[in-house]
Amino acid sequence: MNSNAMATILIVDDVAENLAVAHDALDGAGYRVRVATSGLAALESARLQPPDLILLDAMMPGVDGFETCRRFKADLATRPIPIVFMTGLTDTDHVVRGFQAGGIDYITKPIRPQEVIARIASHLRNARLVAETQAASDAAGDAIVSIDDVGRVNWATPLARSWLAGVCAADHRLPEALLRWLAIGEGASPNFSLQGNGQRLAFSKLGERRLLVQRHEAVPEPDALMRLLPLTAREAEVLYWVALGKTNPEIAGVLEMSPRTVNKHLEHIFTKLGVETRTAAATVALNRSRLGVVPN
Repeated sequence: MNSNAMATILIVDDVAENLAVAHDALDGAGYRVRVATSGLAALESARLQPPDLILLDAMMPGVDGFETCRRFKADLATRPIPIVFMTGLTDTDHVVRGFQAGGIDYITKPIRPQEVIARIASHLRNARLVAETQAASDAAGDAIVSIDDVGRVNWATPLARSWLAGVCAADHRLPEALLRWLAIGEGASPNFSLQGNGQRLAFSKLGERRLLVQRHEAVPEPDALMRLLPLTAREAEVLYWVALGKTNPEIAGVLEMSPRTVNKHLEHIFTKLGVETRTAAATVALNRSRLGVVPN
């Protein structure tokens, strides 16, 4: 059986002749083909049963192709679907707008069937590789998120999606503080934490636009640490940032003290808590806060 038979292509065009040419070419190549004659019809069709790829006319009455693409990319359920625009040969502005809206490629009209088939086959191969990687992450129970170039979530494993539900903006954009950390690049701390709603989410980079997310209990604020542990106010502040994964130079910058002073406070914290490492100190703080135990 032709492997293309397992892939479904949704063609979106308001001109019957264009639909017929594209449909015949793709059907002849072994693809399953669906059609829609408007942007709204395409959105409804894809949400009911997502296709493997969308061939989208740029200019249509009502909701045009650019807005249709933006709506696809605004919905996590349809965002991963590759979208290839169809546009006139000289419409360079349309090409730029198509990429800005979230398209991955374009073909010019009148379409050349063999070119269309070759490009679609290439994009489907890439999409399958991504899907296989994502499926493996899902099966492993990892919390992984992929973002686009403006910080919106492109895809997330179910676990990551549930943890990020109360963190992202309405357009699925990650918090600005996290995006600033990502923008720093090589000079940034190896991880970043967000805290709230009784949880702490720790992020580490898996690549330029992929993040591993780990969930921990929220770190108590310094005032709470002072009540729970035999620490001074400054020691409690240092322990708070240690538990959030910050390095000594980073803590020094936040608390406006020298790294040497931070290290001195850590020595006192280790002695008072009876531990020898930063990780052990953070663990004591989290365990005491969970139990609400105040030492004698």
